[in-house]
Amino acid sequence: MSAAETPTAAAPHPYVISPGPHVRVEESTAQIMWWVNGALAPAAIWGVIVFGPNALAVVLAAIAGALAAEWAVARALERRVTLHDGSAVCTGLLLAMTLPPAVPWWTAALGSIFAIVFGKAIFGGLGYNLFNPALIGRAFMLATFPVAMTAGWIAPQPWFAVPVDAITTATPLAVLREQGLPQALQLAASPGGPYAGLALGLRPGSIGEVSVLLIALGAGALLARRIITLTIPLSIFSGVALTTAFSGALTLHLLSGGLWLGAFFMATDYVTSPVTRNGKIVFGLIIGALTGIIRLYGGYPEGICYAILLANTLVPALNTWFRPRRTMLAGTPS
Repeated sequence: MSAAETPTAAAPHPYVISPGPHVRVEESTAQIMWWVNGALAPAAIWGVIVFGPNALAVVLAAIAGALAAEWAVARALERRVTLHDGSAVCTGLLLAMTLPPAVPWWTAALGSIFAIVFGKAIFGGLGYNLFNPALIGRAFMLATFPVAMTAGWIAPQPWFAVPVDAITTATPLAVLREQGLPQALQLAASPGGPYAGLALGLRPGSIGEVSVLLIALGAGALLARRIITLTIPLSIFSGVALTTAFSGALTLHLLSGGLWLGAFFMATDYVTSPVTRNGKIVFGLIIGALTGIIRLYGGYPEGICYAILLANTLVPALNTWFRPRRTMLAGTPS
């Protein structure tokens, strides 16, 4: 080593690098987060249009709670405030989109605060969390405000040409469990038929989950930017299909609940999903299978939230089991 290459305090050793993985990308974390927020926006706005002013209050309260918690945690721990990176907005928006539109706005704010503090900050901040923060917030709200979270479903606003007498304050999945497929499809009655109503979002449900079409369009933007891939979402859909294929309501299971929102915007989170392709496939299949099992045999009509959280605990093991294979050139030492 020449004198010019001798490491000093001012110039560290030129051949020492930080631990991997080392991925060079053109977009920063903030850019990715804001792209995700933008992709979520159409479905969130549609949910507000469909369900009215209280849904807007829930969305704004959830985002405000996440921002306030992010700022307070940063100040308390003497860290740099990073509200501009969009991660707190993403957590609040995702949480709001999983909530019934009639929950009190202040419960959404508390859920976001819990999500930031116990789903993100307690692990060390962005990039260190084991679980999806928004789903941690939703699980907290379901345990703390069970009545509001299970009875906060409302019918679409009357300006849509939907037969109001066919709509109850239950979701299609809840009616499917209690009354059967024909009654569940009545909740999505529309001029184009029940399945068109499910795709467009003219039915009771969470604020951001009702329009499969708008969620798919947002996901398409992320796919075009190569921010996400189809590996995990397709694996999730496959797992749901395998477990609900003989239920007689396969299409309803694939188009109802938070399946599309969870598959494209939550399960694909970089931090809480596996890094290898095979790991992602197994991860998605587990989520899909658990979702179908919970819906069919559990006491809760929806299952994607807990399925993702349970699968998050397996990510370290999946990363170990499906390590990338290192290519060895002929003649090189092993």
